[in-house]
Amino acid sequence: MNHAETGMSRLTLGPVLFNWPAETTRDFYFRIADEAPVGIVYLGEVVCSKRSAFFEPYLPEVVDRLERAGKEVVYSTLALITSERDMAEVRAVTARTDVRVEANDVAGAAMLAGRPHAIGPFVNIYNESTLAYFVGKGATRVVLPAELPARSLAVLAKAAEGTDLEVQVFGRLPLAISARCHHARSRNLRKVSCQYVCADDPDGMDVETLDYEPFLAVNGTQTMSHASVNLVHELDALQEMGIGGFRLWPHSIDMCAVARVFRDVLDGRQESQAAEARLAELVDFAPFSNGFYHGREGAAWVTAPAPSPDVSSGSVLESF
Repeated sequence: MNHAETGMSRLTLGPVLFNWPAETTRDFYFRIADEAPVGIVYLGEVVCSKRSAFFEPYLPEVVDRLERAGKEVVYSTLALITSERDMAEVRAVTARTDVRVEANDVAGAAMLAGRPHAIGPFVNIYNESTLAYFVGKGATRVVLPAELPARSLAVLAKAAEGTDLEVQVFGRLPLAISARCHHARSRNLRKVSCQYVCADDPDGMDVETLDYEPFLAVNGTQTMSHASVNLVHELDALQEMGIGGFRLWPHSIDMCAVARVFRDVLDGRQESQAAEARLAELVDFAPFSNGFYHGREGAAWVTAPAPSPDVSSGSVLESF
């Protein structure tokens, strides 16, 4: 058995969303392979196809290192297709039959229909009917959108009928994606001649309101939460609902240590209060949030634990 999967729940690592140097990304995954207690690792460019060529030469050795360490590797596709180049990249990934693929838009999902695949968090699955549609097309794993409250997650878990559901539990949340590059515009550059300035911000560029209050973060064409979601206190409730996968988003911190904290809580070796304190030591780029889970604004940090929702009757639409 993979040492990372000592419990019933799977700890996963989402694809790197930021524009890190290719060698940095390679070494990051090498360390994940050797040290991180995660069972599933997602690879691939999700935000901007212009970045893909830099890491591509290292991909085979990264995949080999991860698989030899017992990790399941999943290839993730772009979240937004805006050009022939983007479409060609998605076609190339989805055409592979030797690997599991995660579709992050409906075009990618359509190309994967009829064979087992995953649906990523950029596809809006908010209710049982939508979940059933994608499962009927071959989705065996679904990463749910970040903004769903606990009751909606519980209703979907009840309706999943054996489909693996995954929830985002750590990291800045990907909220939206645009055809325009926010990073380039912030430097008075055009997207086509962006000079890859997104590489200047390895965890995203902070955005403030006119009153200089932290608001959001941007990563190239992507809008992200300013705060880092942290559902370490909610892990027990999520497991009770039937959620089996817990996604960590990579950041330029000690992600192996972050993974160990979540794995220890999932396996009952550490209390969530001690885990929160340890995570606060590790995370230096943003405050924590868990508002979406508690039905609040996403940036909120709710300290009182919420009871497991009662879903003996009702649908997702009744949970809002």
